[in-house]
Amino acid sequence: MQGGLRDMGGTVRAVSSSGEYTFTKPNRSSITLLAGIGVEGDVHAGVTVKHRSRVAKDPTQPNLRQVHLIHEELFAEVGGKGFRVAPGELGENITTSGIDLLGLPVGTLLRFGDQAVVEVTGLRNPCGQIDGFQNGLLKEVVGRDEDGNVVRKAGIMGVVRKGGVVRPGDAIEVELPAEPHRPLDRV
Repeated sequence: MQGGLRDMGGTVRAVSSSGEYTFTKPNRSSITLLAGIGVEGDVHAGVTVKHRSRVAKDPTQPNLRQVHLIHEELFAEVGGKGFRVAPGELGENITTSGIDLLGLPVGTLLRFGDQAVVEVTGLRNPCGQIDGFQNGLLKEVVGRDEDGNVVRKAGIMGVVRKGGVVRPGDAIEVELPAEPHRPLDRV
């Protein structure tokens, strides 16, 4: 694949937001992405970090976690192990289908509908709140590969480069950055 080519895509399955610090986020008929800020009205929107653990360390650091995306294929994977998870329940803003989110490189642009653009910044680093939601689920979304490396499956994070409305059913166009590609790491 050459950088900059639009060579894959998927679909928005659900959109979610919450103005309060809650683990799950209610589904909405649409969300509005604001350039450089995140999801309008969402507690994690802002130029600087909003996640409590990051604010405690340094509240002036840039917010690389403005938008949280999860692939709905994860729900089927954990469902096979007895967990029932629906869109928004793991705190994501956008639930996708048909895109290997975890395999995207840093800097990938995701175009939603005809306006909004999110730049992928890294992997979500899931926390113990996931076990509070469903006991044992954390070990299903964070594990180790055969070489002992940590594998995070709870979605990716991004920043809004161009604002716009995102709705369930919207097409997602993927634009890869120029090579060499940098694999995602936690942000």
